[in-house]
Amino acid sequence: MTTAYRNPGHAALHLARAASLAPSPHNVQPWFFAEVGHDRGFEVHADNGRRLLLTDPGGRQTTIAGGAALFNARIAVRQLGFRPVVDVLPVPGGPGFLARVGFGAHAPVTRGETRLARAIGQRRTHRGRFASGALSETLLDDLCVQARAEGAELQPVDSPDRLELLAELVRAAEDRHRTDPGHAAELACCVGPWGLPAEACPGHPDLTLLAGRDYLRLAHRYTVPVRNRRVGTGTVVVLSTPGDSRADRLRAGQALQRVLLYATARGVRAAFHTQPLELPALRREIRAWFTPSRFPQLVLRLGHAAPAPRLPRRPLDGLLVHESVLVPGR
Repeated sequence: MTTAYRNPGHAALHLARAASLAPSPHNVQPWFFAEVGHDRGFEVHADNGRRLLLTDPGGRQTTIAGGAALFNARIAVRQLGFRPVVDVLPVPGGPGFLARVGFGAHAPVTRGETRLARAIGQRRTHRGRFASGALSETLLDDLCVQARAEGAELQPVDSPDRLELLAELVRAAEDRHRTDPGHAAELACCVGPWGLPAEACPGHPDLTLLAGRDYLRLAHRYTVPVRNRRVGTGTVVVLSTPGDSRADRLRAGQALQRVLLYATARGVRAAFHTQPLELPALRREIRAWFTPSRFPQLVLRLGHAAPAPRLPRRPLDGLLVHESVLVPGR
């Protein structure tokens, strides 16, 4: 990592604030940002020193998180009245340089973009049950359109048999993580006032059909009867991309964030269940059964719930640097 930038421009700070509110695995926030010139551009970089080596050994989720931060930066540029000019993976072979965002022509901000911008600070990851009642078909169709606008597909899992199969795959992955001391230790390191406060994980991880992360090791203390795990599951979806390159993963992150912000603006929250996508064999199973011609990148539950607590964020003076301090090739 580099030293903090002490005199950033107002536009760079605006973009960094927005980008820093994107979701990331266990709230590790594996990114940093660079200002180009002085308010002439903005860069998104992966901070691989914060990557979770067991949860995300290949860096796939880190790149997806960077894509979500990139989408927030794009919306922040629109808030300033410019069209974003995005250069994805601008340095071939650069391991951490994900994207550069420039300021294009002036353009009026649309009502839809204003709603997305407002949702950036309101979005929260949900953990636990949702209120009863499925999402309307109209809203679900709209969310699929939002994903498609970024080159991804959002596929609802609405068949009971297919939902049971997906739940079994999530359970198999979660059981493997819970019995692996290394995974358990890595997860425990993410819990605390600097990452995931205990109050952000209020319930047992097995309260819904899809098993959740056992942040507080509650599953070791008591079990939830299987018959009680269907309540509050919500609507389950799989987000996929046509390929599995770094560019595809950045695309997945941007599609994810567009979907999350659109949903947030309409009172819908999301829970993540990516455990089987972290294990190559189980990810292949999900691809074979759910996205045979595409690559699954995220598994989500969507539904209505009370707002979750806002999670702590890294201070901007440790996130934003000037491009001149970065090493050649980055």
